[in-house]
Amino acid sequence: MRREVVARIAASIGDRRRLLNAAVVLVAVAIFATQIAALVWVGRYALAVNRLASGVGDVTFFGADGKPWFTLDEHRHDVSLDAISPYLQNAFIATEDRRFYYHPGIDPLGLARAVRDNVRQGEAREGASTLTQQLARTLFLTNQRTVGRKLKEAVIAIMLETRLSKSQILELYLNRVYLSAGLYGVETMSTSLFGKHARDLTLAEAALIAGLVKAPSALSPWTNLDGARRRSEHVLDRMQASGYVTAADAASARRQTLRIRPYPADASARYGYAKEWLRQQFRDEFGGDRPPDWEVHTTVLPALQDMAEQSVANGLSRLGIRDLQAALVALDPATGRVLAIVGGRDFRTTTFNRAWRSRRQPGSAFKPFVYAAALEHGMTPVTVLDGLAAMAPQGNEEWTPRNVSGTVDDRLTIRQAFIESNNRAAVALQQRIGAGSILSVAASMGIRDQPNVPSLALGSGLVTPLDLTAAYATFPNGGYAVSPHGILRVVDDTGDVAFEASEDQRRVLPEDVAFQLVTLMSDVVDRGTATAVRASGVRFPVAGKTGTTNDFKDAWFVGYSTSMVVGVWVGMDQPERIREGGTGSRLALPIWAEFMRRASRIERPGAFTPPEGMRAVELCHVSYLRPVDGCPVYTEYFKAADAIPSAHCQIHSGSIKQRAERVIERVVGGLFGSLWKKVTGHK
Repeated sequence: MRREVVARIAASIGDRRRLLNAAVVLVAVAIFATQIAALVWVGRYALAVNRLASGVGDVTFFGADGKPWFTLDEHRHDVSLDAISPYLQNAFIATEDRRFYYHPGIDPLGLARAVRDNVRQGEAREGASTLTQQLARTLFLTNQRTVGRKLKEAVIAIMLETRLSKSQILELYLNRVYLSAGLYGVETMSTSLFGKHARDLTLAEAALIAGLVKAPSALSPWTNLDGARRRSEHVLDRMQASGYVTAADAASARRQTLRIRPYPADASARYGYAKEWLRQQFRDEFGGDRPPDWEVHTTVLPALQDMAEQSVANGLSRLGIRDLQAALVALDPATGRVLAIVGGRDFRTTTFNRAWRSRRQPGSAFKPFVYAAALEHGMTPVTVLDGLAAMAPQGNEEWTPRNVSGTVDDRLTIRQAFIESNNRAAVALQQRIGAGSILSVAASMGIRDQPNVPSLALGSGLVTPLDLTAAYATFPNGGYAVSPHGILRVVDDTGDVAFEASEDQRRVLPEDVAFQLVTLMSDVVDRGTATAVRASGVRFPVAGKTGTTNDFKDAWFVGYSTSMVVGVWVGMDQPERIREGGTGSRLALPIWAEFMRRASRIERPGAFTPPEGMRAVELCHVSYLRPVDGCPVYTEYFKAADAIPSAHCQIHSGSIKQRAERVIERVVGGLFGSLWKKVTGHK
């Protein structure tokens, strides 16, 4: 017995030893692998730092055609250190790194001070980055606030100090630093802001530019001159404390009146809105820093961008209204990839991108979300809405919706109401299904923060053209929400993927509901408020919806083919009447149609096809009932659970047999009214 116990104990000890040995081996392998990875990383960046002696590269943006398109710092102008005012050099050193000439890349004293201040404040507000560390981040790293990045930043900073002189580091920094408004480098900022070279800046001007590094976007002199001046006073204080200027010099600089030039317009306006939008997307992901020799692969197709800009310019020229602006967004409905984006009439005169920054009322262009919610609630395109003429006033302001035509129909099918963009019908649907259902559907498709008010169904909230266009993609793609994006992936200088867009699909509408909306919007083009699309020469299958806001302040047309969804907005920057009768069909639709006609040569459209399981039923195009002889017919598509009309058309004569059948229907309907309504689905 004792031998067995001893044997078991020995075996257990042996197992533990084997496990311990295995663990030791694994730890050793892990340490070795970590050391190898560290050596590889250090070697890679040592080579990159060594290349800096002969200059640095730039981030290159590629179009969707795979060809190099433009660079991040398209307007950068490098100059030598002796071409930069000593005032400016000293302003940066005094403010950002007063021990610049004495540390080896990292500043232990500054780091200790930052730790002390952060402990006192209870949060990490002080970073203690030297100029060299900032340069390391700008050239090689992202702007993420992580311990790992700070360690890499410190190592690269020491490498820079080892390979380059202080003058070379300062020159690189001043030529690469981001200073707001898409401008990099002090020479570019000096000429853009003051109209003079960096060598000619006064003390006050140098202090203003140096102060921008703290918060380039928030302190941009073109949008926050007061904030920039206050920050420049801090710079002057630091320069005085460091002995670079006297108290009299600093006081004189504070009194100097600065002449700021207008915001710089791009001399090359071609593709301007698309380029700046893509640059901003890059900055949103990686901050204002500019790594070298990176590649940004975008979704925008330059050929389509050309067509979009030409279509907007031609459309506004035809209208001939001064100060009228327009925006156009084109994207792939399956992925949300933005194919073209135009934010105004002329990038040279206004760089404000209305396509993604301007929030305006969509008017009737919001109605598809109302009808989508109704169809999800079990209604069909031929469900009858009645009592429209007697609608009670809505809300506290005794408001009653009116149609543009001024006519009032008491009974309409959903299809009729949608085709003619009937306001009363849209509000009736909101009352029937509730605003919450509409808000939920709209939010799931990307239209958020809409007001829960009686006029919600008429598009009284605010949207951007980009978001509204992306939301419409849900209809042709079969019910999936997409996130509009312009960057597919970013590749760093070693070939590693630093960023890749997620294009995961998320279902937000049943496929059959999405297709019913497609048929409704196809009818808008073929028989409704957007028939001008066909008159404009667009012959292939398309669908869409017009939008017009109160007093003709905003005009919209958003529509799609199977390959592309496009939204167009037209209006004034400060909402005001464009002109009497300035509807979406008259102002926005012609721009949309011209672009779609041109773009179809590249993005080939196909036919809209119903999903499996939908029932195709032939109905009269006038009564929306079962057809008789003489009825103009069309095919209506019903969801599996939809009630299909069984009653026959009462408008067209039909054959003798059909007339007799209708008499029987009327008699039976009179005798068994409620049951008949339930069976037929009509009133």
